[in-house]
Amino acid sequence: MTPIHDAVILMAGEGSRLRGGDKTFLKPFASLAGRPLISYTLDALIHGGIRTVDFVVGYESERVITQLKALLPSGVSSSFIENRDWKKQNGVSLLSAAGHVTNPFLLAMSDHVFENAIIKRLLNSFAPDLVNIAVDRKLDSIFDLDDAMKVQTHGDKVTGIGKNLQVYDAIDSGLFVCPVEIFDYLRRAKSVSETSDCSLADGIRLMTRDDKVCAIDIGESWWQDVDTPQMLREAERQVAKFRRFHEHSAVT
Repeated sequence: MTPIHDAVILMAGEGSRLRGGDKTFLKPFASLAGRPLISYTLDALIHGGIRTVDFVVGYESERVITQLKALLPSGVSSSFIENRDWKKQNGVSLLSAAGHVTNPFLLAMSDHVFENAIIKRLLNSFAPDLVNIAVDRKLDSIFDLDDAMKVQTHGDKVTGIGKNLQVYDAIDSGLFVCPVEIFDYLRRAKSVSETSDCSLADGIRLMTRDDKVCAIDIGESWWQDVDTPQMLREAERQVAKFRRFHEHSAVT
């Protein structure tokens, strides 16, 4: 299996649910336990061996790019892809990266915080010709289950995905390993939309019909989507808990 060194991070949206009335607010740089939110994602990617990152930007793209460049660690090659249709769904944002990646790649959301172990598990277990979704089966631990992206599985195969699924046994944690074929499915999903729009889930849903999506269980690892002030507070609680655990482990 060829190691993955390329990643795409989606960060084109406005972040209105977290921003509130602050017109200067940029969601990727929201403060989480004293650090910009995007810094946690960058740290995890580097820890997983990622060397090239394509950032899909949109809302206030110039300001976002300027602030991102100040945070990028040495040794990481980056490019910035502008999605001019950033008001549309995240499938359109990912489609902006078509042509920029030519091999299986790691896909991450800029507003998710997650333990490094999730990336390690994904990169050690992925199937190159499938979409691999890092899923959380700990349903009782999900902070906002109503807002979560539900996943239905059969063994390690994904058979359904959507926020409104009535029958599900896992939650999409926002991390994927994708083949470049996903762009073909997103184009199909967009082409049948009356508004030329599509979500990432729309494309993945089409791929499930062709048996091309698998689930990789994150086990006991933690993650948190950060879409609202309440979710941000939960993420801060999780980060603080994780730090205390590791500080205690280092002492003992």
